[in-house]
Amino acid sequence: MKINQLKGGVILSYISMGIGSIISILYTPVMLRLLGQSEYGLYNLAFSVVGYLGLLNFGFNSAYMRYYSRYKVNDDVENIEKVNGMFLILFSIIGLIAILAGTLLIFNIETIFKKGLTPNEINTARILMMLMVLNLAISFLGSVFTSNMIANEKYIFQKIVDILGKVVNPFLILPLLLMGYKSIAMIIITTIITIITNYINVWYCLKRLDMKFKFDKFNFTLMKEIWIFSFYIFLNMIVDQINWNVDKFILGIFRGTAGVAVYSIGAQLNTYYLSLSTSISSVFVPKVNRMVASVDDNKQLTDLFTKVGRIQFIMMFFVLSVFVFFGEYFISFWAGSGYEKAYLIALILMTPVTIPLIQNLGIEIQRAKNMHKFRSIVYTIIAIGNIFLSIPLCKVYGEIGPSIGTAITLIIGNGIIMNIYYHKMVGLDIKYFWKEIGKFIPSFIVPVMVGVWFKSVIGIDSMAMFLVGGVVYSIIFILSIWFIGMNDYEKDLLIGPLNFIKSKVCKRVN
Repeated sequence: MKINQLKGGVILSYISMGIGSIISILYTPVMLRLLGQSEYGLYNLAFSVVGYLGLLNFGFNSAYMRYYSRYKVNDDVENIEKVNGMFLILFSIIGLIAILAGTLLIFNIETIFKKGLTPNEINTARILMMLMVLNLAISFLGSVFTSNMIANEKYIFQKIVDILGKVVNPFLILPLLLMGYKSIAMIIITTIITIITNYINVWYCLKRLDMKFKFDKFNFTLMKEIWIFSFYIFLNMIVDQINWNVDKFILGIFRGTAGVAVYSIGAQLNTYYLSLSTSISSVFVPKVNRMVASVDDNKQLTDLFTKVGRIQFIMMFFVLSVFVFFGEYFISFWAGSGYEKAYLIALILMTPVTIPLIQNLGIEIQRAKNMHKFRSIVYTIIAIGNIFLSIPLCKVYGEIGPSIGTAITLIIGNGIIMNIYYHKMVGLDIKYFWKEIGKFIPSFIVPVMVGVWFKSVIGIDSMAMFLVGGVVYSIIFILSIWFIGMNDYEKDLLIGPLNFIKSKVCKRVN
């Protein structure tokens, strides 16, 4: 059953991601035109500011996974119930703190953005932030239940609920936008959906997973251990917020909502790119924790790290190369006039982030080994450097400047320092990892040549050429990677489900 949950989780993760991406691709152009560049930029600015309150999570989700897995391996029911109770209290307190901190932030919004926003925009931003803070507090309260579902590898139900939420959201929001309602209506609908999905998750955990809580004899020793473990994840969360949200914050101060809107389009495409990788690695988190808790064999961990990394690299390189050759026309068609710089912004962000994306299982290995302290400290230092780089770059290069600052820090932190740490300290064979990744290079030669030919010689200047070029490039890439790049294990991942479906169909026919 666990294997089915694992495979089902991966499949549904990509279905969820695909549905979310398709909806967003179709929905965003309509939203851009109905909201206008200024309101869209304001919406993203408010979202990025409130996003910093997400740091109040302190990394407790990962801590829950680690300690739940530790007791689950030993079938320690009493301590599992105590962990459930402890984390429910923690997330409830965090939700309350989020409301208090958000209230303080809302009262000071005029002081923060008086140079970049008009009085009307400040009033709208204040309302948006109030609703976003409420949404965040509700999400915090439901975190322990979501984490419990993941720890028990109940991916299928969780992903189905996630998919339904993504599908329903635009169908409720779009009519309101067409009736003239703006970003405030969007957040109201999103908050309602958040409440409903959290209620469903709570019901599933209590009724189907028989999740129980113990609140007596609060274990302060364990709490101290959890806090030390989570603190460095918290530092890493600060880095993520700086890398992906501080650019909008800086643009909001120095360039106003129009600059935020342009950057947000590029950042949104980068977000799609990020989710493509994490959809696979996220379902291996419980397995990594079990492996470390029971065996802690670095060779086995390296093999898993490399297998997942190769699969991720195939997808990441395909998407990145498609965007390089066909993304410029897509953005001009999709977002419309005034968003041309978003192509370069997205490209600058996506290229360096490819390295950590194909190695993101390593983050979970570090956490399972309780060796994530170094990464968090290094990333914190580099994130501060990102701020100091992005401010002058923003003043000189506008919307593109902050993305350059982010890219430089990603290359230094993720590309160089962390690979050394993985190899020297964590015990993963990084030389073997990159040797296996390098085996793909011959399979990329022909597809890249075809892509360059389409972009530079033929030119992508119409939807017909965009579609024809995209299909031709995809076919050539798939054939090349299949016959030259993929190994037997990777081919079997595709052939296995197809053979299973074929056998089922043949049985029914016979």
